[in-house]
Amino acid sequence: MASSSAPPTGAHIVARALRDLGVTVVFGIVGIPVIEIAEQAINLGIRFIGFRNEQAAGYAATATEHEEEEAEEEEEEDVEEDKDEDEKRTTPVGNSSANAFPMLLLAGSSESHLVSKGGFQELDAISLLTSHTKLAIRPPSLDLIPDVIQSAYRSSFYGRPGTGFVDLPADLIQGIADEPEGIRHARPLPAPPMSAADQARIFKTAQLIKAAKAPLVVIGKGAAYARAESVLRPFIDSTHIPFLPSPMGKGVLPDSHPQNTASARSTALKEADVVLVLGARLNWIFHFGDAPKWNPSAKFIQVDIAVEEIGRNAGDAELGICGDINLVVQQLQRALGDWSYDYASSPFARTLEASKRRNEAKAASAVATAPAPGKPLSYQHAFHIINTALHNLSPVDRGGIVYVSEGANTMDISRSAFPVSHPRLRLDAGTHATMGVGLGYAVAAHEAYNAPEGEGSAGPAGRKKVVAFEGDSAFGFSAMELETMARHRMDILIFVMNNGGVYHGDSDSADEWLARQAKGAGAGGLRSTSLGWEVAYEKIAEACGGLGFVVRTPEELERATVQGFKADVPVVVNVMIESGKAGKLEFGWQASAKKGAKKQAKL
Repeated sequence: MASSSAPPTGAHIVARALRDLGVTVVFGIVGIPVIEIAEQAINLGIRFIGFRNEQAAGYAATATEHEEEEAEEEEEEDVEEDKDEDEKRTTPVGNSSANAFPMLLLAGSSESHLVSKGGFQELDAISLLTSHTKLAIRPPSLDLIPDVIQSAYRSSFYGRPGTGFVDLPADLIQGIADEPEGIRHARPLPAPPMSAADQARIFKTAQLIKAAKAPLVVIGKGAAYARAESVLRPFIDSTHIPFLPSPMGKGVLPDSHPQNTASARSTALKEADVVLVLGARLNWIFHFGDAPKWNPSAKFIQVDIAVEEIGRNAGDAELGICGDINLVVQQLQRALGDWSYDYASSPFARTLEASKRRNEAKAASAVATAPAPGKPLSYQHAFHIINTALHNLSPVDRGGIVYVSEGANTMDISRSAFPVSHPRLRLDAGTHATMGVGLGYAVAAHEAYNAPEGEGSAGPAGRKKVVAFEGDSAFGFSAMELETMARHRMDILIFVMNNGGVYHGDSDSADEWLARQAKGAGAGGLRSTSLGWEVAYEKIAEACGGLGFVVRTPEELERATVQGFKADVPVVVNVMIESGKAGKLEFGWQASAKKGAKKQAKL
């Protein structure tokens, strides 16, 4: 740390600006000279979580604010190639932009006087990232560092969240301020202003809702980010309108709420005639609002903080509302007055309830069927065992577990397998469907809820247990972050759903897999989706100082879940499940869209 008599370096000025803004944690990988910023940040009381991979650090930074705390990321300058640095920066930036997660990205660069000379790892990062960020900027001098960092920080949080990028040349980081008394301090940012809707549009929306025969509210992760649960719960309770949460909108209202239509999702989409979309986008996750998944005559009322989302895809710009969900919902509540939807006796509700009963019975049948002796577990039965064990340890209504999931089938099936009752307790690959986010997200969740500054009040003993579900392919993207978890004593519980392949495996026994391997990459050999047979992923945890379990039976899985939940180190439970080799190579949500299109064509 710079002494009171010594003039501050650029690194100290950067770290001080972060502290003054209220930053409590930095995620990243350090190299010369960025290491100097990290060390100064630590000296000023900021936690630094050092990762093994830049992408994972970026994912952690994007997810932390979605959970609870503000987050920061530094990236290293010292990577092998400019091409690698390009990819490692832009993937988390793209994830931040697509998911509307805020991130302040700091990165070191070559010395200013070497620009265009072919300096070590020279890269014009400003040009590279300008089109992918809300603001990409380089301080022109040491005295303007606080202003520039504050501007980038503000841009990442205000309006539709995204990335603010600050490029820091090596000579600026290592420079010494000539006139330190003239360097201003950054200032903590006030909460961004909240915008309400004009009353004419609110009145029109209220009339549409009142006249609807099949109204539906869609609750997206934007509602969770806006912390709108305090207005949405009374709104749904008083109006009795059925609602459908997005994957990361789960928990804004409890999954157990009687008007939750998640288990009748297809029916809700196909029948709804007026749809109030709160903080969600009509993108691939909601089939763009298009038939045949949706009622072709449905009217969409989009409520979003970003005006560019209004009228997108099937949305109607004349019906959309640009504003803060908290204020708009309160305005709608007042405009609707004592009106409520007759959910108990409406034909729409009867159709939804019948669909719920059918789908829930089908799901119950799948989880109730234990594997025959010697046969591997299915996804559904494995998740049922884990869910039962976890909620015996931490009941759903306590909100003591944060769920993270990634991987095609693992993520798709786990969405409905693990109920939540509180918001911001679930993270998955999200809008960008980015693989490799899982362990970075898990670190972010642990830091947000269990660090000294974290909230953590709803969990057992004031903490929340982070549980990650990883497909075996997805796990491979960031498996070495287990060492990060172990180094920082993060007691994260990870389940690797091991079917020996991408989407599904191609072998049901070791002998079959070895026979395929012997044939090489030709006909009858290993396919492009093949992974190793029963790879011992649990040993990575053991090698890093954590615990590992390999399980094949219901009894082994239950024991490992209980022991893993109680452990105070990172744990990997390697769950051997059926290969699913007879299934089609397709993503669940896309498959349902294709089936719907075929059915529509026949009609």
